Amino acid sequence: MGTEEGTLGGVDSPAMVPAGQLIEPLMALALNVRESPGVYALLLGSGISIASGVKTGWGVVEDLVGKVAAVRDPDNPDARAEAMADPAKWWESNCDEPLGYSRLLAAVAPKPASRQALLAGYFEPEDGDDDAGKAPTAAHRAIAQLVKRGSIRVILTTNFDRLMERALQEVGISPQVVHRPEAIDSMKPLAHSQVTVIKLHGDYADLDQRNTVDELESYPQAQHAFLERVLDEYGLIVCGWSADWDTALVRAVEGTRARRYPMFWSTYGQLGLAARRLTAQHDAVVIKGLSADELFTDLTRRVDALDHLSAAPITRDVAVVQLKRALPDPVRRIELSDLIDKAVGQIVDGSTSERHPMTATPITWADVFADSVRRYRADSDVLLHLLANGVFYDTGTHDQLWHRAVGRLVRMRDTRPSPYNEYLEKLRHLPALLATWTIGVAAVLGHREELLASVLARPEWADPSSGHPRQKPAWYLNPIVVLETDGLSSTYRTDDGRKWHYPQSHWLKDQLREPFRLVEPSDIAFREACSRFEFLASMIAMDTDNEFLAHPWAGEFLLDPTWGYNDAGLASTISQELSDSWPLLRAGAFGGNLARAQAAHAALAGWRAQYARKW
Repeated sequence: MGTEEGTLGGVDSPAMVPAGQLIEPLMALALNVRESPGVYALLLGSGISIASGVKTGWGVVEDLVGKVAAVRDPDNPDARAEAMADPAKWWESNCDEPLGYSRLLAAVAPKPASRQALLAGYFEPEDGDDDAGKAPTAAHRAIAQLVKRGSIRVILTTNFDRLMERALQEVGISPQVVHRPEAIDSMKPLAHSQVTVIKLHGDYADLDQRNTVDELESYPQAQHAFLERVLDEYGLIVCGWSADWDTALVRAVEGTRARRYPMFWSTYGQLGLAARRLTAQHDAVVIKGLSADELFTDLTRRVDALDHLSAAPITRDVAVVQLKRALPDPVRRIELSDLIDKAVGQIVDGSTSERHPMTATPITWADVFADSVRRYRADSDVLLHLLANGVFYDTGTHDQLWHRAVGRLVRMRDTRPSPYNEYLEKLRHLPALLATWTIGVAAVLGHREELLASVLARPEWADPSSGHPRQKPAWYLNPIVVLETDGLSSTYRTDDGRKWHYPQSHWLKDQLREPFRLVEPSDIAFREACSRFEFLASMIAMDTDNEFLAHPWAGEFLLDPTWGYNDAGLASTISQELSDSWPLLRAGAFGGNLARAQAAHAALAGWRAQYARKW
């Protein structure tokens, strides 16, 4: 022991960074994991579960010593607290052998069945309280994300709990779990499994868990050979494992030949002697001072950032094909969510001040406005095609996904730039308007108009610097609010150079025709669906006592010459549909009140009579 301490004396970590300190450890870890998917195995100890409420080995020791003390001295109400204040001192004063997790557990529960019962309270949630405690930690969930993206495929763990398995199941992954040596011969090859969780010391439910010194001294031959193969063929990322107690595992890591891939070892505090010896032997990169939650959430963030740098933009047609395959399959719901999120991300990431300036001179602002409109439309193309097809073919299963996409786009105006031009700043809501309009028209074409009740009601939003109350999308996404009339009319006109009566409506129909080609080939049917959506959105917008908010989503439907004639035209058709069973009322629009819906219809007719002819 003296030789080992002399060799390592005064050295905190044998290899803090690779390549002569050219790169920090966390970035080195992210680069290796990102560039070598599936190459690294994780070795997880009890430290990864601290935040879940599952105790570490020493935490179990403290608690068990306290319980032993309470039983030993039942007449002393402070016996447990006194013992837990200094468990080692208490044990030394009252028992014949040194204190240790394994010895204590063997003494308190000498048989496997009694150990299982004793450990139940430490590793499993209380009945009926599954979500309140002992749930997967941020580290478990970050690891699950790394598994989902293919970065990690093998997880070695000394833990008995099932937190890792639960985190994987939360993201739709059913792991292959090996917790008994006899299961090794029949397991699926590691290369053919999405992820394999190898529980070196058994599972909580097993009666032959490895806890005591004697049990941790050696592994069965089949398990030892399997472990040696994993350690030889994979790189290793160690977290939450002290190497203080697990003699057989330490011996296996020591016996591994010069590693093919780097070893990374994360420790929150100082390394123990065994850990220092292993990190020195394998020239490990030691990452100090991070909890398991911090390590793996940071790793996930960095790998995602590297992905973003190298990822090619998703093509529109491929995205639509992927959506149609995933839409009806509940197993592929995460794939569908990722597809929509990536398309939204392309829009958000592209909304920089360089591409969308917030200021312009009186001479140049119209050109800046037009350029920004074109860029927002181009950036939104993939998402609009996904929404047109997704909402049309969906049966309501994924409505929350469409809402979430709009919500992310709405938040693009959550901060106010300085300085800014009012019209250019409001234009940041154009992607949200395009998405909402697409969802609305798709809902009309798909005979799912009840969706409009929620799409035009949430998320509520307020200008962060105005002090005004929050508004619903029917008001703040009104096309006349988002798309300034003069700015749009300066470049978007009829073929002979005249201004459109309702340029926002005409531009939206023109720009959104292409995303609906596969859904509705008929131009006439498409324009009729657009007019019906505009009419319904206008009714919802008119459902207010605030005269400043009561403004329709003005379009060509306002110029319909049949308006007011019974049994003719869109206005009459919708008026006749109004009843207590009307889909929008059943979905909560107009507060579910028929009289309010009829009043909104009348208010829209009144607005048309007063203003439409003047526009």
